[in-house]
Amino acid sequence: MFIPKYTINNSILKNIGVADASREVILNSPLIPAWEAKFRKEALERTVHHGTHLEGNKLSEEDVQNVLDGKEVLARDRDIQEVLNYRNVLKFIDGIATQIGAGHPYFLTIETILEMHRLTTDKVIALDACGKFRVRQVVVKNTQTNQISYTPPPAAEVPYLIEDLVNWINSAEVKELHPIIKAGIIHYELARIHPFVDGNGRVARATATLIMFLDGYDIRKLFSLEEYFDENPMDYYLTLQAVSNQLVMDTHERDLTPWLEYFVKGVAIELNKIKERVKRISLDSRVKDKLGEQVELNERQMMIMEFLHRHKEMMNKDFRKIFPDFSDDTVLRELKFLKQKGLVKKTGGTKKAIYVLK
Repeated sequence: MFIPKYTINNSILKNIGVADASREVILNSPLIPAWEAKFRKEALERTVHHGTHLEGNKLSEEDVQNVLDGKEVLARDRDIQEVLNYRNVLKFIDGIATQIGAGHPYFLTIETILEMHRLTTDKVIALDACGKFRVRQVVVKNTQTNQISYTPPPAAEVPYLIEDLVNWINSAEVKELHPIIKAGIIHYELARIHPFVDGNGRVARATATLIMFLDGYDIRKLFSLEEYFDENPMDYYLTLQAVSNQLVMDTHERDLTPWLEYFVKGVAIELNKIKERVKRISLDSRVKDKLGEQVELNERQMMIMEFLHRHKEMMNKDFRKIFPDFSDDTVLRELKFLKQKGLVKKTGGTKKAIYVLK
C-alpha cells in the first residue's frame, strides 16, 4: 500500500496558514458577478497558457487567449490543439466539481485519470496511447544537455502503482489531511510514476487541482498554480527530480518534504495574489450600504475601475491607453454611468478632468 513519507515543518505550516487566510478573504468578498466571471476567465487562460508552456508549447499568452476565444492564430497545429485540449480538461474538472456542489459524493478513480489523459493528448499523440497507461520504459531527459535526469518505474508496475495511489487518496485516514498536502502528494506521485508516454505533467497538475476541488478548495476557480510553476520551470522540474532521485531502498522511504515545501509555497503565493486583487476590486460594505445593491458592470466599465484601482486616477489622455479602439465619447459615457452609481467622481473641467474612485 502507498504510504507517503513527509514532515509538516514550519515552512509548510506557515504557508498553509497564508493560503487558508487568503481563501477565506476570497470566498467572503462581495465580488461583483461580472468581475468574478472576468477573473475566472483570466484564471482559465493563465492555467491553459502556463500549463502547456511548461511542456514546451510555443504560443504566447495572447495567442492562447485568441485560440480560446475562437480566433485564428498562426501557429503549429499541435500547439493549438494542446491549448484546446487543456481547456477541455479544465471543463471536465469543473463538471466534477459541480457534481460535488450539487451534493453528490465523488471519489477519485483510475478512469478519471485516464480520461484526463485522453482529453490532454487528443489528436496530439497516437490513438493507441491516448488515455492508456504506457507499455514501455520511458526516461526523462534534460532538454539542454540531453542527459537522462530521471528513470520512472517499469511500465509493468504502472497500473498497480496508480491503483495504490488512488486507494490511498480515497482512504478514510486521508480524508482529514489538508487539501493542499493531498494535492501536492498526488501531483508528485503522478509525476514520479510517469504513467503515460506523454502529457504526464499536465495530468499531474490537473489531478492536483481536481483533488483540491473535491475537498471544496476551489477558491471560486480564480487561481492558477501553473503560473507559479512556469515562472521558474527549472525550480519546478529540479525540485521534482531531486526528490525522485533520492537514494532509497524502498519507495516508501522517499522523503517528499522538499517538494511539499515548494508546492505549498506556490499555493500560498497564488492565493495571496488573488486575495489582494479581489480586495481591491470587490465592493466593500460601505459602498454596498451606500448603493443598496451590487452593480453589474460591462467590460469597459470593469476596465476603468481596474485602472483606477491600480493607478488611483485617470485623465482624458489615458483613454487611448485603455481603449485604443473606442472613441472618447464612448469612454465618457461609461464614466458617466460610474459617476451616477457613485463609484467614480470627477474634478476639473472637461479638458483637464481627473477621475478618481469615490
